[in-house]
Amino acid sequence: MASSLLLGACDAPKVAQENPGQQSGFIESAAQLGVVYNHDAGLAGAYRMPESIGAGLAVFDHDGDGDLDIYLVNGGARETAQSNAPVNRLFSQQTNGQFVDRTVESGLGDGGYGMGTALGDLDNDGDLDLFVSNYGADVLYRNDGSGRFTDISEAAGISAPGWSTSACFLDADLDGWLDLYVTRYVDDGPGRSCTDSAGRAEYCGPNTYRGLQDLLWRNLGDGRFESAGAASGMDRAPGKGLGVVSADFSGDGWPDIFVANDGEKNHMWVNNGEGFFEDQALLMGVAYNAFGKPEASMGIALGDLDGNLGLDLYVTHLVRETNTLYTSVGNGMQDSTGRNSAGADSMPYTGFGTVFLDADQDGDLDLAVANGRVTRAETSSPVQNSSVDEAFVIDYGEKNLFYLNEGDGRLVNACASAGDFCKAALVSRGLARGDLDGDGDIDLVISNANGPARLYRNDLPGQGAWLGIRAIDPLLGRDAIGATIEIQLGKRRIMRPVESCMPLPTEVYSVLVSRTRCVT
Repeated sequence: MASSLLLGACDAPKVAQENPGQQSGFIESAAQLGVVYNHDAGLAGAYRMPESIGAGLAVFDHDGDGDLDIYLVNGGARETAQSNAPVNRLFSQQTNGQFVDRTVESGLGDGGYGMGTALGDLDNDGDLDLFVSNYGADVLYRNDGSGRFTDISEAAGISAPGWSTSACFLDADLDGWLDLYVTRYVDDGPGRSCTDSAGRAEYCGPNTYRGLQDLLWRNLGDGRFESAGAASGMDRAPGKGLGVVSADFSGDGWPDIFVANDGEKNHMWVNNGEGFFEDQALLMGVAYNAFGKPEASMGIALGDLDGNLGLDLYVTHLVRETNTLYTSVGNGMQDSTGRNSAGADSMPYTGFGTVFLDADQDGDLDLAVANGRVTRAETSSPVQNSSVDEAFVIDYGEKNLFYLNEGDGRLVNACASAGDFCKAALVSRGLARGDLDGDGDIDLVISNANGPARLYRNDLPGQGAWLGIRAIDPLLGRDAIGATIEIQLGKRRIMRPVESCMPLPTEVYSVLVSRTRCVT
């Protein structure tokens, strides 16, 4: 896809954030900045599987004022309080950097049992529209401008029963209109009862239920979508999808789709350019890990980690499995986890959200991982008089992980210098990146299952100036989703993809601004 680049100057930061003599790293600032929010998983003692999977989020400019806002996806009401069902919340950033709840004014207060989001300009009018995946009916919002959204799900024909998780906008047929891919998880009805090794009630695993077929919605260009799953061949391979990203993995100019399936073979849907997709995950080396085993694939980070101008994938997994790094090689990928400490380090954790980001502005991609168990820790024990909410965090909370890139794709655990990011043990799920304070470095936002949202302001020591880039398709007037940006830095070249996929519950961030280092 053709694109034009609007290059920001290498200026001084818009807002000074340096604090000489004070704490550095990622500084937790949610409450200080007005993002006061607690996700409600609807805990009622029945151990319903959706309680352990949500919640997602999005970071994007909802009102076109040039700064990034935060959209947080909520869960389900407790059985005793259905009349006070929780809704998704939008926090709009003001000119002073504070966030204000604008849920009602925006029209984005969906009350479904939320899972994830996807962002894309579905009508080519220059602003971002929003899709929300739910445990139940999904919702598609059209951005009407100035921060107002309209629910067009019914008119658009976006309707399917079941449990949707991740979603992704992409132009699958290159007709100029963004299509929508939705991963779905399992059919968990009728509900079943599961226990842990001590005989205590526990969340069931995905092997308890059958997987669902993913959905491909083709954009007709007039506000309506039609199902293209059968015509594309995708309905032939049900899965248990939790994460999805789209890029031209095969190098033929057509967007492909990688799906992370929980406990089953991953999918790599290769686009033949004629409306049909073939699953080539095994051929391209991403179906299983290096030992030929499926893993509990959940979150996905996409980017050029090793600087060879090829796209790599980092996929998070369950405790006692390593998170897996697939690096590009030739026309496929290989499992390079054994060459990197970010694999072995992850074995005690259950990873969900994960993103590549240039945290220290040195031109290479670093890694952040949001962790939180789905099965009770073997060492956990009930605390006397603890509430249901407190017990949930005790049983399933974990600390996050952060790594710095050595420059050649080798990741080194940098939690010691990551400030607050690796300190709290919460049930972390969604992880978003974006320069929220406009100072040129990448901040992080985490949504926690049945817990508070966290905003981590990046105060890591930077190593260079910054460059903001927005890639615009000159023919369509919208973000050039699917394009890649390459920048020459002396003898070095840097590549970044322009993405739209928002894997649940993983990286959900603004497609409007990419950050990298520039040489002055």
